[in-house]
Amino acid sequence: MDRLACVDVPALPLQMLLGCNPSWAEHPAAVVAEDKPQALVLWINAAARRAGILPGSRYAAALSLSPMLRAGVVSAAEITRVVDDIAACLRKFSPRIEIARDEPGVFWADVSGLERIQPSLASWTRDVRAALRAAGWHATVVAGFTRFGTYAVAKAMRGARVFDDDSAERTAACDVSLDRLAIPANARDGLLKLGIRTVGDCLGLPAQGLRERFGVEIHRLHALASGDAWAPLQPSPEVEPVRRVLWLDDAEADFERLLFLFKRLSHPLLTALAARGAALVALDMRLQLASRNAGDEARAEQIRPAAPTLDPVQILELVRLRFEARPPSAGVVRVELEAHGAHATPEQIRLFREQTKRDLAAGNRALARLRAELGEDAIVRAVLREGHMPEAMFRWERLDALAVPRPKDMAQRTLVRRLRAKPAEITARPSHAADWMLANVTEEAVAEQRGPYLVSGGWWAREVHRAYYFLWTRQGELLWAYFDHKRRRWYLQGRVE
Repeated sequence: MDRLACVDVPALPLQMLLGCNPSWAEHPAAVVAEDKPQALVLWINAAARRAGILPGSRYAAALSLSPMLRAGVVSAAEITRVVDDIAACLRKFSPRIEIARDEPGVFWADVSGLERIQPSLASWTRDVRAALRAAGWHATVVAGFTRFGTYAVAKAMRGARVFDDDSAERTAACDVSLDRLAIPANARDGLLKLGIRTVGDCLGLPAQGLRERFGVEIHRLHALASGDAWAPLQPSPEVEPVRRVLWLDDAEADFERLLFLFKRLSHPLLTALAARGAALVALDMRLQLASRNAGDEARAEQIRPAAPTLDPVQILELVRLRFEARPPSAGVVRVELEAHGAHATPEQIRLFREQTKRDLAAGNRALARLRAELGEDAIVRAVLREGHMPEAMFRWERLDALAVPRPKDMAQRTLVRRLRAKPAEITARPSHAADWMLANVTEEAVAEQRGPYLVSGGWWAREVHRAYYFLWTRQGELLWAYFDHKRRRWYLQGRVE
């Protein structure tokens, strides 16, 4: 039978809040949805629970029960970042980790087969708790057989527990009080009025009646507890860090040039974050310095914007301010940037994708100067058109202003043919038995040829009969040439890159 473990970091946002305010631990404390009197209380500590405060109550009502209540707001971006950090820690103990996105701090781990590398599941649970404790988190770890059973028991206890058979797990889960589980406050209070205090009491009621009277959440709880809503483990894939590293040939101490290097690295970082639907919440910078002093060989900095952003100008401004205040003590030989992201709004993603690294206004000003100096027809671009001969398949038209490029995704890169404005006559002469040379184009022998590809036409004006070839030289060039049957001469049409 498959084994499953639930890791619960109880009231994770509250632990984050108390980590920033250690003095609050001795008082009733809570995390609220927003800094308003009517905001909902989301997470509470034991002191707040003893004072009669429960999740789902209003902040003003909680203050009336305990005037000593300390409360604060924890942003969703910070919660997401910490949840991902904890998941990365847990993957050291099991490669298959599922994150409960609707309840921060709850994780499930696949522990099947770990007995081959672990003395016992009990030692595995102790090692997990020790690793999380070293990272600054209090956690409960329960190893058992079912998703809901391990979850319910983990919510009702502290420490670690291992179930050896599923019947013991089921009995322990039925004894869990409903107020320990994440269910709506009004449904919990309604069940309490009916004397329904535990999971086992809830299982004694009909599922359809619970749905009609108490809503979807209680019906889902009933289905999970009874096993009707079984679902397999859905592990979250490990996400590679968004990181860029640049080694410099020579130590760089000039501030302006360093800032330009950061600008060059920041756009790929933000592009990678945007592709994941995330925005930057923190930027880790690690610099390796060319210094004889061992204490100055490395420098680590972190930049945090006021809110998750994909604005490269804002990031570069923060980097500039940091290094103006604390310039490097020696030349920099290595730059490493790592971006930490959080969920981005659709507007942020859309605005970032519409931005470009090129300054179109500056480009248009440059084109205007060229036109003023060289004439109105000095700036042109090639436009495809219908044509029979290669030189007739495009035309040049005047370019008045630059536009944002919109490249298409290609499964395979397309080779580019660079055509000559006028085909150049070339001289072919024998070299060896299997090779021949283009004397006035390259001194390397032609190693391979593909063709002929016949093109003929123009009988209505000037008849053309050509045999095109692709010619690979021994030095790696790919030429595009043709033999004109009417003139009995070779011509170079262009090169292929």
